[in-house]
Amino acid sequence: MSAGDVILEVAGLRKYFPVRNVWKRRVGWLRALDDVSFSVRRGEILGIVGESGCGKSTLGKTLMGIHTATAGRVVFEGHDIARLKPHQSRRFREHLQYCYQDPGASLDPRWTIRGSLHEPLIVHTDLPRPEREARVREMLRAVGLPETHLDLYPHEISGGQQRRVGLARILTLKPSVVILDEPTSGLDVSVQATILQLLLSLQRQFGLTYLFISHDLSVVRLICDRVAVMYLGRIVEIGSTGAVFTTPRHPYTQSLLAAIPVIGGRRVTETFALEGEPPSPTNLPSGCRFRTRCPKAQPLCAQRDPPLRADWPDQQAACHLAD
Repeated sequence: MSAGDVILEVAGLRKYFPVRNVWKRRVGWLRALDDVSFSVRRGEILGIVGESGCGKSTLGKTLMGIHTATAGRVVFEGHDIARLKPHQSRRFREHLQYCYQDPGASLDPRWTIRGSLHEPLIVHTDLPRPEREARVREMLRAVGLPETHLDLYPHEISGGQQRRVGLARILTLKPSVVILDEPTSGLDVSVQATILQLLLSLQRQFGLTYLFISHDLSVVRLICDRVAVMYLGRIVEIGSTGAVFTTPRHPYTQSLLAAIPVIGGRRVTETFALEGEPPSPTNLPSGCRFRTRCPKAQPLCAQRDPPLRADWPDQQAACHLAD
């Protein structure tokens, strides 16, 4: 990956939340993100997958600045934005946008769709009202909604239409990178397919780069160019979608793929099932943090924390025993 192709580079990113007792004294840290590093090419779709609580959404919100990074670097279009103050990062972050998992909750119920779409332009630009209105109408058409929806309130439209309004709201600022947090969750299968087609169409139309956070591996396989698998705040495997789904190297990735329901077909891996619950992120095990659930674990796994190994074409895995 050449430097000119990289639009977003994350290096050693950490986000720790303090754990306090009833007297409000800090008694430990919850390591939501712990030394996360990856790069995103301009125009690609990078999937972020893993169990609930693995740090997917925290990663997206930390990249956006919703959570302040504890340590590490977030280099967006050549600028490190990880530790900037809100007023310093505003001109960069308007080009790095976050699409919430529940779009209805991100829309003010007291505002019409027109008011919600005008708001980001009022905050981030100096456009006069006629130009704002023209852009709002343009983006509403781009996501396939009629202009008559501008005078409706969020509760008067469906969940799928709320997703489209959320996308239009983001696109008004003409971003370069969009972080999509579970963009198809809670939707009917037919509506999911429509939203996915819309996302691909918008990517081509506006030259967007996506970080696609999801627990639905079938959707990730369909839409993503590369996949990063997270476990307890770390990336344990990353690579091209074809390589990760065809030859998963990490036991955790193998377990996730083995859990995908298959009708009349054969799974990539059928010999490994995930059992038990992940350890608490406030009390992580020594060495490999997956070893307490891994039937392949060896004494070495408790002694050393495995780094990501780039021993395979288009694929890296953090496992001492991967071959």
